[in-house]
Amino acid sequence: MKYTRLTKQQLEELHQEFINFLATQSITGEEWEKIKTDTPEVAEEELDVFSDLVWEGVLNKVDFVENISAQQMHLFHLTEKEMKLISVKVMNPEIDLTTEIGFNWFKKNWQSDFVEYLSASKAYKDDKNLDKFELIKKGAVITKGELYQWFEKVIG
Repeated sequence: MKYTRLTKQQLEELHQEFINFLATQSITGEEWEKIKTDTPEVAEEELDVFSDLVWEGVLNKVDFVENISAQQMHLFHLTEKEMKLISVKVMNPEIDLTTEIGFNWFKKNWQSDFVEYLSASKAYKDDKNLDKFELIKKGAVITKGELYQWFEKVIG
């Protein structure tokens, strides 16, 4: 398995897609029930293959991810050739960027001495989608990139 198996809830939400996936392998609903009962390891493999296909499809479309903690923001633009990072660090320990109050403080004080910026870029390793997946596993969430693009304009 290349990524991680989808959760039970994710699989339930993708029920129709999973049925279509089984159909492409000429597996009927009746046969699927029999596989689950008689050869659960084969059923597990099918779930893993399906999960990888779903992840691959999602990761191919991901252009921006964000990982925001109490004092830092890591904003990534995932281009064709590299990962670009804008890192924001708040030096005021009383500010928590994950709260509305903390983020509002940041919006007013983003140019103050209490805020540091760093930008960097890094080439992908062997597999671009695996690199994207690692960021997500570490807590990054997929976004439309508004925050990254705003920072790129004001500090770029």
